[in-house]
Amino acid sequence: MPLPSPVLDHVVIDVRNRIDEAMHSFSALGFQLTPRGHHTLGSVNHLAMFATDYLELLGFGEDGATRTEIARFPAGLNGLVFKTVDADLVHRAAETAGLPVLPVQAFSRPVALDGATHDARFRTTRLDSTKVAMGRVYFCEHLTPELVWRPEWQAHPNGACAITRVVVATADPQRTAILFRDLFGGAAVSERDGRQVMAAGTAEVELTQPNTVAAEFGEAAAEPGERAEYMAALGIRVQSLREATQRLRAVPGVRAERTQLVVPAAAAFNTTIVFSE
Repeated sequence: MPLPSPVLDHVVIDVRNRIDEAMHSFSALGFQLTPRGHHTLGSVNHLAMFATDYLELLGFGEDGATRTEIARFPAGLNGLVFKTVDADLVHRAAETAGLPVLPVQAFSRPVALDGATHDARFRTTRLDSTKVAMGRVYFCEHLTPELVWRPEWQAHPNGACAITRVVVATADPQRTAILFRDLFGGAAVSERDGRQVMAAGTAEVELTQPNTVAAEFGEAAAEPGERAEYMAALGIRVQSLREATQRLRAVPGVRAERTQLVVPAAAAFNTTIVFSE
């Protein structure tokens, strides 16, 4: 039985041992970031929170601790995370579909609010990233969403309010789309202008060929490195494209177009970011 229609929870940009640099870079791009979080898994993060989804900067622990599942990836957009209210249900569905699913994982991180510390708790069901070429694809069950989606963290100087696109470069979009059809049913993915597109709440996941990514983004495109398949770009909705353009015009390589503002991957940890209204 396929899972319910997908809804994007968040995306993850791996920054490895450069969490301080990433924090400064994304602050300079006009994102308000949450205070540094320390996972019980050993990693650290900062979040840019939007209305129903968010962007996560994920790094190695400051004590030198690394997580094997993220250490194998270069810096860049490497996590595509869907919402779930039941991580166990996802595990059963993925297992039934014959997908390479890992055991449900539980972890937390402390959050300081109003002079008190609370534990933000999560359960995740992950597909085995050694067998899914595009990167880390998983589902997150938020046990304490009130500690994550806070109004004081959702107002960004660049006006960002939602993720609209996640672009995945793959030599064979139809083959790559089989993963999502197995998870969410055959009707979840449709073809559009040579791309395989899946709606995921207010966002769309686009599977497209690397030469199409290169043609769209040019010098702003992410570097694939040794990867034949990779997450390449993010679309983010802003409240005012004009104001975002004014704020980010000094970013090296930024490209202002009539309906969008393209931030080059070189300025955003190997992730092309496209702002639009």
